Amino acid sequence: MDDFSSDSDCTKYWIDWFLGAQGNEFFCEIDDEFLNDRFNMTGLNSEVQYYQYAMDLIMDTFERECDDPTREQIERSARHLYGLIHARYILTQRGLQKMLDKYKKGDFGVCPRVHCQRQPVLPIGLSDVPHSAPVKMFCMKCEDVYNPPSVRFASIDGAYFGTSFPFLLFQAYPHLIPNKTSPERFVPAIFGFKIHEHARLARWQESKRLELNKRLEQYEEEERRRKRAQ
Repeated sequence: MDDFSSDSDCTKYWIDWFLGAQGNEFFCEIDDEFLNDRFNMTGLNSEVQYYQYAMDLIMDTFERECDDPTREQIERSARHLYGLIHARYILTQRGLQKMLDKYKKGDFGVCPRVHCQRQPVLPIGLSDVPHSAPVKMFCMKCEDVYNPPSVRFASIDGAYFGTSFPFLLFQAYPHLIPNKTSPERFVPAIFGFKIHEHARLARWQESKRLELNKRLEQYEEEERRRKRAQ
């Protein structure tokens, strides 16, 4: 992320600066109402150095005079704090809607897998613990994760998006789940003839997929019967 400018025009609109900084395109704007609710900040004061100063900076109420090293640390804490709050916010109804809008616009990019046919992806963390791993991209069509398309996202902590966000979004908007009933597979071939070992593996994978689909259908039918019986 770019370093924060100390100019008065920037400090007046910290969140605008943060969202506009190169590499922060995956973040959405957190509502003031959410930021002002202390319940939403539970436990964060023990995870962020200079917590109150960092919050003041985010809310554009920071007025304390301090030396440059301290100011730099507060600014770093503010970025970290915003990321931690962001992970909570995008699990709310309002946060999901904002991220959905970015998803529909393709702000997160598309799946690099050829057979996914440019399926839009979502940011995901491999861990909910900060500083564990950078953000990755999740494709709902092939259900796999990939590195972001640009190195500018390499410094974004995956915990700022969390491990549950993509699945909660598709649970809230199930009509957006892409069709995975007949996934295409690339089959290596020599002069048009399939390679024997790979062909056998592909058949095994296909049989397991069909078996899983059958089990899911049976489970859904049992759930429907149970609900009707209630």
